[in-house]
Amino acid sequence: MMTFDNLKKAVKAGEIDTVLVCLVDMQGRLMGKRFTGAHFVESAHEETHCCNYLLATDLEMATPEGYASTSWRQGYGDYIMKPDLSTLRPVPWLDGTAMVLCDLLDHHTHKPVPHSPREMLKRQVARFEAIGLTPVMATELEFFMFEKSFDEIRKAGFRSLEPISGYNEDYHIFQTTKEEPVMRPLRNHLVA
Repeated sequence: MMTFDNLKKAVKAGEIDTVLVCLVDMQGRLMGKRFTGAHFVESAHEETHCCNYLLATDLEMATPEGYASTSWRQGYGDYIMKPDLSTLRPVPWLDGTAMVLCDLLDHHTHKPVPHSPREMLKRQVARFEAIGLTPVMATELEFFMFEKSFDEIRKAGFRSLEPISGYNEDYHIFQTTKEEPVMRPLRNHLVA
């Protein structure tokens, strides 16, 4: 966790030179902008803008038809990205970098965008709190690692994927040791 005052000090000391200003898209991906630390603490901490197509893309970042909020037919506009400074965090895997999550506001009304993932989550949390409950969530990260790079796999049409191991390595200390160059930094960065 990092306060805005801590960020200002870190920017002044040269410890932070970049701030990722992010929103969460409909696929759960971080999208946004990179600002210099100085620009963020001087002005971008108030707000910035992004194209409203960011909540209307598919996994390949194409803009399919059928969205009520935006389309090629009706045109694309902007959302206001309002940084939630309580979400400021250092990004341990990117030297000199901090990150902040944003709420999305309608460019004309300045009201929250109701279909943004953060806004939907806030509504669900409020429903729990209204009946005296506090939701607590966790995730179990499971994934596969493949021999080829993502770019090579994409160029091959996501076909003939070769896992890094030929059998189930679940809980297997000896076999998973070969994956430590990936797993160790991932595990340690999750602590931040």
